[in-house]
Amino acid sequence: MRNKALITGVTGMVGSHLADFLLENTDWDVCGVCRWRSPLDNVQHLLERANNHDRLYFEYADLNDQVSLIHVIEQARPDYVFHLAAQSYPLTSFTAPIDTLNTNILGTCRLLEAIHHEMVNDPAYKPVIHVCASSEVFGKIPAAKKPETGIHEECPFHPASPYAISKVGTDLLGRYYAEAYGMTVMTTRMFTHTGPRRGDVFHESTFAKQIAMIEAGMIEPVVKVGNLKSLRTYADVRDAVRAYYMLVTIDPVPGEYYNIGGSYTCEVGDTLNTLMSYSPMKDKISVVVDPERLRPIDADLQVPDCRKFKAHTGWEPQIPFEKTMHDLLDYWRERVQNGVMFLTR
Repeated sequence: MRNKALITGVTGMVGSHLADFLLENTDWDVCGVCRWRSPLDNVQHLLERANNHDRLYFEYADLNDQVSLIHVIEQARPDYVFHLAAQSYPLTSFTAPIDTLNTNILGTCRLLEAIHHEMVNDPAYKPVIHVCASSEVFGKIPAAKKPETGIHEECPFHPASPYAISKVGTDLLGRYYAEAYGMTVMTTRMFTHTGPRRGDVFHESTFAKQIAMIEAGMIEPVVKVGNLKSLRTYADVRDAVRAYYMLVTIDPVPGEYYNIGGSYTCEVGDTLNTLMSYSPMKDKISVVVDPERLRPIDADLQVPDCRKFKAHTGWEPQIPFEKTMHDLLDYWRERVQNGVMFLTR
């Protein structure tokens, strides 16, 4: 019998790329968990497989509904669980803190309780579980206190948004269930990761979307931005999902927690300049700061130390920053050329 992986948030950028990776590189069955109202744009290319039950199945559940989570775990009984679903946008969390905390903290608790419930009913059932936290848990680290090698796993948490606070809870819940119930749960703090299918509320993706819309004559040649001084280390989403696969298959250690991130570090403004350099409109585009895109507090020194994860798994990022940005821009160009309408955000 083939192994089965369950992916919460399969319709998101990371979830859809993880489904692609598992279908291409393993013989596992993949159960993608999504809400009934989740947009299917990111998995459009997989719908025929899902309709034919060709190693891919979609199940409906909601992190805010315990019964649905119990049902999906009972039905799927996955060997591997990748918990990626979340309210994932930090800026939105400032205006929707309760929804963010409920979905990300209590939703994670509900999922882990559903898995624990199944394990109690059948002691032979021992899934490997990946809980996705975030580098945002480290928050705003003053430059004077930033470790020379980057942010390592033992740096103190100092979350700078309700989203970051929710991911602290997510992180701690993963370790708690490992320690309290002997569940094989591992937690990751992935730093900035991007590429095709990245949501347009994130800085590099909204830059790419705006540039594509400018090229198509849909908006004036003005790119609206937030804080361009934040320092970010970028990974490609396709490298990220490969890391997640290695996490659960290479000697998984219950309760462990890892920083994962890319190797290219720059300011957000440099990312914008890179994307603009790929455009024939680059000399005609102006940049304007939009106050609505600024966070009340910004986690502005997101540079990781990933030695622990690399030593354990041998993982290394492979996709260059330039290819990631090219692919992201081309993704938005294709969507614009297909006549899709967008909010100008």
